[in-house]
Amino acid sequence: QVQLVESGGGLVQPGGSLRLSCAASGFIFSNSAMSWYRQTPGKERELVAYITSTGVGTNYADSVKGRFTISRDNAKNTVYLQMDSLKPEDTAVYYCHVVRAWRDYWGQGTQVTVSS
Repeated sequence: QVQLVESGGGLVQPGGSLRLSCAASGFIFSNSAMSWYRQTPGKERELVAYITSTGVGTNYADSVKGRFTISRDNAKNTVYLQMDSLKPEDTAVYYCHVVRAWRDYWGQGTQVTVSS
């Protein structure tokens, strides 16, 4: 079974940094594109970052370009989201995501709170 487990969230001051990790299992990770989404109560879940199976190609939401970096280590079955220059509006639950066999799979989410 597909499992995605996020970690690394927490409380940080504006301008600070966090690095999120997503540990994947139950599928061939190296063949799968991966994504990070985030969601705030009352808002739709939004795509934050995307990375191809090899890690060569990436895409980001306009709101995080230049501040966030998605990466992956296929030997460790892990995808990362490095978040720098954090803003209060980045506060959300962040979710790891993969599509396998025409189905969406999500991690449990990790809370990121940016506040002074």
